[in-house]
Amino acid sequence: MNLLILGSGGREHAIAWKSAQSSHLSKLFIAPGNAGTKSVGTNVDMDINDFKSVAEFALENKIDVIVVGPEEPLVNGIVDYFDSREDLSKITLIGPNKEAAQLEGSKDFSKKFMARHNIPTAKYATFTKDNINDGYGYLELMKPPYVLKADGLAAGKGVLILEDLKEAKSELKKMLTGSKFGKASSKVVIEQFLKGVEVSVFVISDGTHYKILPEAKDYKRIGANDTGLNTGGMGAVSPVPFANREFMDKVDNQVIIPTIKGLKKEGIHYSGFIFFGIINVKGDPYVIEYNCRLGDPETEVVMPRIKSDLLDLFDGIASGTLGERDIEIDPRSAATIMMVSGGYPEAYEKGKQIMGLKDFEKSVVFHAGTTENEEGAVLTNGGRVLAVTSYGRDLVKALKKSYETVDSISFDDANYRKDIGFDLL
Repeated sequence: MNLLILGSGGREHAIAWKSAQSSHLSKLFIAPGNAGTKSVGTNVDMDINDFKSVAEFALENKIDVIVVGPEEPLVNGIVDYFDSREDLSKITLIGPNKEAAQLEGSKDFSKKFMARHNIPTAKYATFTKDNINDGYGYLELMKPPYVLKADGLAAGKGVLILEDLKEAKSELKKMLTGSKFGKASSKVVIEQFLKGVEVSVFVISDGTHYKILPEAKDYKRIGANDTGLNTGGMGAVSPVPFANREFMDKVDNQVIIPTIKGLKKEGIHYSGFIFFGIINVKGDPYVIEYNCRLGDPETEVVMPRIKSDLLDLFDGIASGTLGERDIEIDPRSAATIMMVSGGYPEAYEKGKQIMGLKDFEKSVVFHAGTTENEEGAVLTNGGRVLAVTSYGRDLVKALKKSYETVDSISFDDANYRKDIGFDLL
């Protein structure tokens, strides 16, 4: 199988690392990739939102399967583009079409979908600038904290959780009339705040059948004890202790099955990964959000815990036989610590040389935001730089190994959270 992975982050490096272990693999390309992905495949300098260029490369290199890592190409319709061209019909894309990708691309769409199919989620209402006064009134009926979500994609920054009613009204105005998040906040979903513990649940589906991947818990806040600004994720752990068989049975029956059946019932073909952002409220699962791809940094703990051949699952999607494929999960724990640039998630500098990178015996280092200079030195190239993942017989041992590896790597002004997973111990 010739495989092309689109993306440049830690998620894509983890998928590439896992794919490179497959007996089915012939050639592996990552576009554009990073300094880490080049160790497992061939990086390709390409704009992944230029669908024509992606298609030309795929044809020239006899690509069988394309894994779409980030959400933007999916929401922009890369699957629809490939479906529209007969010469691309033999190429399988792991990712949903534009209509199905609205599960992530539009909060309003996903909330209405959940309502139609009785999938548990927070109470909500959607507003535009034309009915902003109704939005103010809806806020007055809510209890704090107030949750405001930009309808569209806002690079992970479109959700505000506010304690003060006056501030919530002010932010609603900024979002709807001041374009705080650009076009993404031309609609705003106001929803009930749910108190509980979150877990990320992932499946891979061919539109009819699905396989549940290992669950994970990620840590979004920049500071210890979940304080400070939201980030793309500062670390993740898997498995999650409270996501036991009883809870996961509820997730399966109340969330996953109704989602897969609901999409099929509405004539929406969904092929690829589905991320369910779940919150455990007194033992019951509620959906916070859908993503139409794998999460990051959760992928960096999920991929290492999949013992079976990932490309066998991709082949199951290509041939419509996913239901016949097996998935085996490693019983060990995995823990990921994210090393980030100083200043992230606000202003930060790039181009810092990373010292101490080598083949670690006890950890896997996934590159999230790196590049190489002409001399071959690895440099920082993003806010989130490296994801250090380790196995352990239990979470304590996995975390200990990851933190020991983090301490042996350095770059100027590096930052990381020192309490990942501690809330679960």
